[in-house]
Amino acid sequence: MAVEGGMKCVKYLVFLFNFLFWICGCALIGLGIFVLVEMNNPQLFKNVSSGAPVVIIAVGVIIFFISFFGCCGAARENYCMVTTFAVLLVLIFLVEIAAAIAGYVYRNQLQNIFTDSFMDGMRNYQNSTDVQKAIDDLQRNSQCCGANNYTDWYKFEPFKTPPHVPTSCCIVNATGCDTDPSKIYSVGCVPTIEALMRKSIGIIAGVALGIAFFEVLGIIFACCLMKGIRSGYEVM
Repeated sequence: MAVEGGMKCVKYLVFLFNFLFWICGCALIGLGIFVLVEMNNPQLFKNVSSGAPVVIIAVGVIIFFISFFGCCGAARENYCMVTTFAVLLVLIFLVEIAAAIAGYVYRNQLQNIFTDSFMDGMRNYQNSTDVQKAIDDLQRNSQCCGANNYTDWYKFEPFKTPPHVPTSCCIVNATGCDTDPSKIYSVGCVPTIEALMRKSIGIIAGVALGIAFFEVLGIIFACCLMKGIRSGYEVM
């Protein structure tokens, strides 16, 4: 028999939720790719795992397929599919909470890893053309110099004596600029990268909150639909 009012509405709400959830999954995939491309530099940050953007992409792909699964379950009024969808959604929600807690707890360690990795790159600046190119490109493009500031270069050869910096630190690439502090980028690369990451994390946090909200709604609607199907409603 055709369902009256409430359960029919729940079916369409589950379908609408999954469509929005599918869009969120696509957004996460795109955001993960963006972060991976912008922040991944193995020559400078070989100790910094690219796992975070990869996880974001993986979660986006999972959400993409689960939302499709939920749409099929709602459209076909299949109790097992809707139940599976609800269980997977709860598991994803719990994983997201755990990831958020872990990110908050280890946020300070990430800064230390960035600093150590960049200092290691500065130490090997003369020994590897790949590292040298990576640091020079970063300093020119980000308008930064050294890890915390330009004086970090004075700790490594051949920049100790006389104290100078690579020409990629120069605001104006002219003779003598590598020894003139007024012509050298004053901001370190680690703070610059951290500022970029904070901006990216803010976007990720906003997207995550939106997804979490839809997940809670999806779990509620799925449970209601499960109850309706199990009670013998014929949902159209």
